Amino acid sequence: MEHHFFAYISRMKFIRRWGLMRNTMPENDMEHALQAAMIAHAIAVMGNVRYSRGYNAEHVMALAMYHDASEVITGDLPTPIKHHNPAIKSEYNKLEDIAAQKLISMLPPDLREYYTPLIAHDESTEEWKIVKAADRICAYIKCLEERKSGNQEFESARKSVKKYLDQIDLDEVQDFMMECVPGFAMTLDEISEE
Repeated sequence: MEHHFFAYISRMKFIRRWGLMRNTMPENDMEHALQAAMIAHAIAVMGNVRYSRGYNAEHVMALAMYHDASEVITGDLPTPIKHHNPAIKSEYNKLEDIAAQKLISMLPPDLREYYTPLIAHDESTEEWKIVKAADRICAYIKCLEERKSGNQEFESARKSVKKYLDQIDLDEVQDFMMECVPGFAMTLDEISEE
């Protein structure tokens, strides 16, 4: 029997992000997933090394890699639509749950229990909190990169995302923001000089 989970997931590269915004450089869900996974892993490692958190950094990384997997079925609904209307948000969450179950059903049966926590994630965990922080850091980085390219379209989003990030009560998230994010606003020459 054939199982099409990975073929379907690979189509994340066709899901464009920031659909209502003028972009100087388009971004897709697959690119975003890799960046979110790298950042979430780094935050988890910082938490373990600096604050004795006990995170499973590799699980956090895998969770981040699949955090938007359901969008391969639902598409990426723009944030102003998804999050600013409670009725739409509730219905979209239901669609995401249905999409997650559809994706899980595409796996070989003996693998489903391993992928279910990654695709149909538990949003109440500390690990998920890291993934959501990494997701927002990715949005902030996108805003910095667009501004660096002269695009002011993302300035309001940058301020909003920064305000959200400043309120996250995890030292490891704040450490990542202070130590690792500033370079994204710099040129190649500037980051190469250090």
